[in-house]
Amino acid sequence: MATPFVVDIDPVAFSLGPIQVHWYGLMYLGGFLGGWALGEYRRRQGRLPVSADRFGDLMFYAMMGVVLGGRVGYMLFYTAIDWIWTDPLAIFRVWDGGMSFHGGLLGVLVAGLWWSRRNGVKFFDAVDFVAPLVPLGLGLGRLGNFINGELWGKPTDLPIGMIFPHAPDALPRHPNPLYEFALEGVVMFAVLWLFSMKPRPRYAVSGMFALLYGVFRFAIEFVRVPDAQLGYLAFGWVTMGQILSLPLIAVGIVLLAMSRKAPYAPVAPVPATAN
Repeated sequence: MATPFVVDIDPVAFSLGPIQVHWYGLMYLGGFLGGWALGEYRRRQGRLPVSADRFGDLMFYAMMGVVLGGRVGYMLFYTAIDWIWTDPLAIFRVWDGGMSFHGGLLGVLVAGLWWSRRNGVKFFDAVDFVAPLVPLGLGLGRLGNFINGELWGKPTDLPIGMIFPHAPDALPRHPNPLYEFALEGVVMFAVLWLFSMKPRPRYAVSGMFALLYGVFRFAIEFVRVPDAQLGYLAFGWVTMGQILSLPLIAVGIVLLAMSRKAPYAPVAPVPATAN
């Protein structure tokens, strides 16, 4: 029997004097830059009728939504609520870890709503445009989790089992970050990119994104160890991640149903120098 792989990777990519640059941060940066480049490619195809500058504003606001929403969501969903009055500065200690996808998603939606109103673009036209770009960041973020040796799964006898040094034991475990990289990153990106290559009715791309992520995350949670401070919330198997994914599944189904009678988003190439 092959010796299980030990997830013992230095989380620091390189140092610049006293400053340490972590792989996790580089993954976030790669997700933002990659999403920006792919979004500009789609914008030039006319999939979002705004100038390059206005598209840049959208991506910047989305980036802020991911970081702020992800952190606030983690503190609200995954930690004891008493931090609000006992340790309010904890929300700024991002180096302690803790980001929530669902919180980041809400942050992006708020940023997209604000940008849409300022630029005269239908909100769901902007969301449908951004949705295929998100899995790139999701996938890279999960690789960052893997490098950090976190979010490990339950013990397993499967050949893919890996040993996580930070886990409470030395048993081979499901490499959940790699599962999520494959499903939330690679599969979702491929499906959404191909699905959105031709014009779709409004709500369709957003609905597909919400449904896919909700289903994938709900399924993966069955082999993932829940956050220690929360544990299982019901029936000895329901996790917070599953509870937060159920609304996404429902929203995805509703949006796909709405798209059947919705108009198509306008497609009109806009020069990069347009105002």
